[in-house]
Amino acid sequence: MKLAANLSLLFNELPLLERVRAAAVAGFAGVEIQFPYEVPAIALKEALERAGLPLVLINLPAGDLMTGGPGLAGVPARQVEFDAALQEALSYAAMVRPQWVNVLPGRLAEGVERDQALACLTANLRRAAEAFAVLGIGVLCEAINPLDMPGFLISTPEQLDELLRSVNHPNLHAQLDLYHMARQGLDIPAGIALLAGRIGHVQFADCPGRHEPGTGTLDFSAAIDALRAAGYHRWLAAEYRPQASTAAGLAWLDAWRVLVA
Repeated sequence: MKLAANLSLLFNELPLLERVRAAAVAGFAGVEIQFPYEVPAIALKEALERAGLPLVLINLPAGDLMTGGPGLAGVPARQVEFDAALQEALSYAAMVRPQWVNVLPGRLAEGVERDQALACLTANLRRAAEAFAVLGIGVLCEAINPLDMPGFLISTPEQLDELLRSVNHPNLHAQLDLYHMARQGLDIPAGIALLAGRIGHVQFADCPGRHEPGTGTLDFSAAIDALRAAGYHRWLAAEYRPQASTAAGLAWLDAWRVLVA
């Protein structure tokens, strides 16, 4: 397994493009960015090349999700907006070549039945999986805890498992976030085992607090053991909010390089 830095949360003392080099200097092997679309794709591509780092993941544009709305992927009335977001992500990804694109399920919209939202989400995930397969880029979908994001459509490994089975596309994989499982008090090794063979990407932060490892009580050793047992060998992405500066909170990094090797 290899360690990546989420540049939407880490190194945000710097402008986005400068964070790429900062991650390389700190010793991360790759980077991910939630929504990179504020910077031109060619500029990000060049920053990645200068730093010698791969872009592991970006998110599909999610509309108003991050400001409290339902987002796009599971809202039948927002199909036109989802289609535009898909095209924007395809164009951007063709230039910056992420390994994965994450499609966020979103919240249940007012006036929409859960079954309707899931049917819409299923269809949109299938379309995204097919479209990105042409570029050789995988598609992810993740569960997010409903305490931090009330009303989120997919919040547990069981719901994510059911969604993956409904979509039934070889280019769609699970994105697991250890923090979101811990925040709900879920059995992390059991969730990993349930999705074994279908996990494309893993993110982490300590819990409670969503800060760097060592600031909470999450049993990362047990989680990493469970990932190994599940045959997972891909990226572990640090998606946490530093308690102070990013650099001041990187004491965990050297030990983790040994832990995940």
